Amino acid sequence: MGMDRGELDSLAGYLRALPELPAAPPKALLVISAHWEEPAPTVMTAERPTLLYDYYGFPPESYRLTWPAPGDPELAGRVRTLLADAGFETRANAERGFDHGTFIPLKVSYPDAQIPTVQLSLQTGLDPERHIALGRALAPLRSEGVFILGSGMSFHNLRALRDPRAGGPAREFDQWLRESAVLPQEERDRRLTSWSHAPSARFSHPREEHLLPLMVVAGAAGADRGRVGYQGQMFGLPLSAFHFG
Repeated sequence: MGMDRGELDSLAGYLRALPELPAAPPKALLVISAHWEEPAPTVMTAERPTLLYDYYGFPPESYRLTWPAPGDPELAGRVRTLLADAGFETRANAERGFDHGTFIPLKVSYPDAQIPTVQLSLQTGLDPERHIALGRALAPLRSEGVFILGSGMSFHNLRALRDPRAGGPAREFDQWLRESAVLPQEERDRRLTSWSHAPSARFSHPREEHLLPLMVVAGAAGADRGRVGYQGQMFGLPLSAFHFG
C-alpha cells in the first residue's frame, strides 16, 4: 500500500496554495520541523543553508533534490532574543541544513526558494506544555512579517501504515485533533497539553515529535482560533492540517 495519485495530487494542491494564507507576502519563514530535536531550542544561522537528506531507501534522484532558499541570521537572532526573554536557554547552529520536514513541502509551496528561511528545533523531552510556551514566546514574529510553519503529521505510526486495522484508530484521533485545534485558546491549549489521553493517541503517535510543531504554532497563535485547513489522506489514513489567524 502506498500513496495513490489522488492522495499525492490533493496534498500537492494544498501545499501549492500555502503561500496564499498570509495577508501579505512574508518577509521570512520560520519552520518548526518534527525532524530536529536539541537539548535547548536551536536555530539555524547559516546564510546559505545546505540540505540534509535525512531519509534512506529512496530513489537516487531524491538525494539530488535542491531547494536553495537563503537563511536569515537576523531572524535567527530575533528568535533567540524572544525565547531568552521568555526564560528559554537557546543555541545556534551554523552548520545544519534544512531537513526533509522543511525542504520537501516548501519545495512545492515556494519552488523559487527566494524567501529567507530559518528552522527552529524541538526541545528534547518533547514536553507539549513547553512547546506551547515556546510558540507563545514567538508570537511577536507574526506582526513582523514572519510566517510561522509547523511541519509534522497528524498521524505518525509508521509500523501501522500497512495495517488494515489502523483506519479506525487513526480516524478517531484525527477527529479529536480537529475538534481540539479549533477551540478557544485556553481549552485548546489544555487539550493539546494532555493530548496523550485522547482516543487512540499513542496508537496514532507512539512518539510525539510529529505533533509538537502544531503545538508551537498554536502557542504562537494566542487567542486566534484555529481552523482545519486541510483534510486528506496519506497511505489511506487521515491527514489534517491546521491554520491560525
